[in-house]
Amino acid sequence: MKIREITALRGPNYYSVRRHKLIVMVLDLENLEEKPSNRIPGFYERLKKLLPSLQEHHCSEGHEGGFFERVKDGTWMGHIIEHIALEIQTLAGMDTGFGRTRSYGEEGVYNVVFSYEEENVGRYAAKASVAICEALIADEPYDLKPEIQRMREIRDRDRLGPSTGAIIAEAEKRGIPWIRLNENSLCQLGYGANQKRIQATVTSQTSSIGVELAGNKKDTKYMLKQAEIRVPNGAIVSKMEELEAVCEEIGFPVVVKPIGGNHGRGISVALKNLPAVEKAFKEAKKVSYDIIVEQQISGYDFRLLVINNQFIAASKRTPAHVVGDGKSTIKQLIKEKNKDPRRGYGHENVLTMISINQLTKTIIAAKGYNINSILKKDEVLVLKDTANLSTGGTAEDVTDIVHPENVAEAERISRIIDLDICGIDIMTEDISKPLSKTRGAVLEVNAGPGFRMHLAPTIGKARNVAEPVVEQLFPQKADTGKIPIIAVTGTNGKTTTTRLIAHMAKMSGCRVGYTTSDGVYIQNQLLQEGDCTGPDSSNFVLKDPTVNFAVMECARGGLLRAGLAFSQCDVGIVTNVSEDHLGLRGVHTIDQLARAKAVIPEIVMPEGYAILNADDDLVYAMRENISSKLALFSMQQANPRILELQELGGITAVYENGYVSLFKGSRKMRVIKAENIPLTFGGKATFMIQNILPAIIAAHVQNIEIQDIKAALGTFIPSALQTPGRLNLYEFQNFKVLLDYAHNRAGMRALKNLTDGMDASVKVGVIAPIGDRREEDNIEIGKIAAEMFDEIIIRLDKDLRGKSADELLAMVTKGIHLIKPNLKPEVISSETEAVKKAITKAQKNALIVVFCDDVTSVTKVVVEMKKEEHSK
Repeated sequence: MKIREITALRGPNYYSVRRHKLIVMVLDLENLEEKPSNRIPGFYERLKKLLPSLQEHHCSEGHEGGFFERVKDGTWMGHIIEHIALEIQTLAGMDTGFGRTRSYGEEGVYNVVFSYEEENVGRYAAKASVAICEALIADEPYDLKPEIQRMREIRDRDRLGPSTGAIIAEAEKRGIPWIRLNENSLCQLGYGANQKRIQATVTSQTSSIGVELAGNKKDTKYMLKQAEIRVPNGAIVSKMEELEAVCEEIGFPVVVKPIGGNHGRGISVALKNLPAVEKAFKEAKKVSYDIIVEQQISGYDFRLLVINNQFIAASKRTPAHVVGDGKSTIKQLIKEKNKDPRRGYGHENVLTMISINQLTKTIIAAKGYNINSILKKDEVLVLKDTANLSTGGTAEDVTDIVHPENVAEAERISRIIDLDICGIDIMTEDISKPLSKTRGAVLEVNAGPGFRMHLAPTIGKARNVAEPVVEQLFPQKADTGKIPIIAVTGTNGKTTTTRLIAHMAKMSGCRVGYTTSDGVYIQNQLLQEGDCTGPDSSNFVLKDPTVNFAVMECARGGLLRAGLAFSQCDVGIVTNVSEDHLGLRGVHTIDQLARAKAVIPEIVMPEGYAILNADDDLVYAMRENISSKLALFSMQQANPRILELQELGGITAVYENGYVSLFKGSRKMRVIKAENIPLTFGGKATFMIQNILPAIIAAHVQNIEIQDIKAALGTFIPSALQTPGRLNLYEFQNFKVLLDYAHNRAGMRALKNLTDGMDASVKVGVIAPIGDRREEDNIEIGKIAAEMFDEIIIRLDKDLRGKSADELLAMVTKGIHLIKPNLKPEVISSETEAVKKAITKAQKNALIVVFCDDVTSVTKVVVEMKKEEHSK
């Protein structure tokens, strides 16, 4: 077997609009295509022994053990690898369950598709599942434990922490979209101008001064003491020789901690003599220059959580510890404690495994023991110097017993330090009594406090502490942080339709971001060049804080390669579906291509609109799987599909009697005469009218006024500025040059219909075969070119996409000669040189049509040559 490619989908995609996290592995079974599982001796038995938990997989049989039945009866290795990849992720603590294996379109090659929780774990599982299957086939031993542990490690390295994850989950419940902005915990909630940000439990509304204060224990203590908040007596020291005097003043036991520390780093507690303090001082120095030495407050460790100045939850924290039984060693007691099913690796379970690290050994040694010592029965030995859950500590929810005075003091502290999310550490014998009665004290104030202890306490009630965070960021229930998103797909016309809608939105006062095959634009400024029709480009727009209206051109490549960047849109448009890019990424038929395009209308939210081409059977059929409202457009007023929707009161747009018109039910609103729209070349470019119709529906359902739509149509000029490479006509003194991006047979035929009506002494075409098209597609390009032109120059794209120049030239030349056997095309490999040659030798009244690839470079050449002509 050979893995050809592994890709990760991260949004609605060709395989599923609901399951966004999918791995797609292109797997070539090679000779195993002829060997299903029942033809490999002992394979079934070995698989069952290695992964007995696969018994739970129902597969298509619909009952437990169904998958094993398929293996026993005989199934292909791609199918088996899909199930192994799912199961080993589940064994590593990530319960994934969706998978399917489909033919790639080549014999023995399959798309193995399965779900994942963490992308890098999914990629690892893909490779591991193939290796496992190969070992089983070869009857070689395979140790699963290292694979499972490695996937756990990758998961813990990559995934959001429990606090961030809880906030994200709460946002998702409210329909708020989110984007992860880095590899850590920086996330964006909402889109564009309506976004908020979080980093763990610090938000975009958190005071930077508050964070700085909380991070400086000296200043925090000073502020609280000034406000008559009970804090431990102590002093700040920076030199070893200062320690003795300070300890004499405050008395033992003492606590030593660095001023700038967090998460318990460098903190030592219950120090009863000067040598212990000096040792702790050295450790604390590794974290900060200045060190706090303060009195040890007796009692229990409590964490009070305040959000938006309101008390939310409280937890009693206990450090990792063991209790002696008079028989077991400390090491054995830890091992036994780690058997608790609630304990897991990292943050995977409610509790974390207790590790025996150097700190633990030091603490044990300080008590006069080592890890092989036996504790007396009921003797308690603390193993860590902090009560953090991440080091094996436990937490008990005590929210309901916190004394009102302590609640009020916690809320007051959050205002004093000025933190919207505030963790307050208190030491007291009894949290149900005022601190003044228990001689308790506030030890620390934390910016960005962890939520895990409240979300999943060891004992007591779990608290949804993420909810008030999201409510603070989005106080209105209806506020989901979204901006309008218009998604446009289809074989031809996507870019023009996208640009036109963006222009209409801009004319109505919106701050628009849009993606096209030419680049990404924010408020009409080109910020990224190139083909920007994939999810990364969409994310670029959705992350921009100035954008309040987004229009996204979405091509098949992104849908197949990575999925969409957004899970829902307000309007989804499909312009048309015709043969293009077939034979790539497992899409070999026009029906499969239509399935890919259908993702767009299927993700339109229920109150939004799917806008479909009623003249295209494949597009019209997409209405069957939408959950939104339906709108249709047609070049024929009497199209029965249009009439049917009009009778139902739906919205339609048609080309009728020379006008582009909107209908609400049967009520007609003539928008503008087509010949008065510059984009239509006086009404002659009918394919442009087809692009205008869905655009006016999209603008209308987004409440853009008809007058703004008319103004936009009248000011949208086919030019290098507004429609680069789309019907850009340059009039030289004696001839004309027309640039267009048409790159498939449907696009070329549409342009042919326009140029057939244009007078010219000679028509010259600059065309190119395309490397990622089938042979028949390139032959057809040649045939259409021969029908259009008297003279042809063949140039080549910069990227031949896996084919040789000779192969491509042979294909397109064959097509030309099928129509005009005597036409001898000129071959000039460079696109810009081909254009220069065509212009240089242009005859009087000639029409030169350039099917361009590098729009920017070709436009520059044409503009410069036009300037040179003018200057002569």
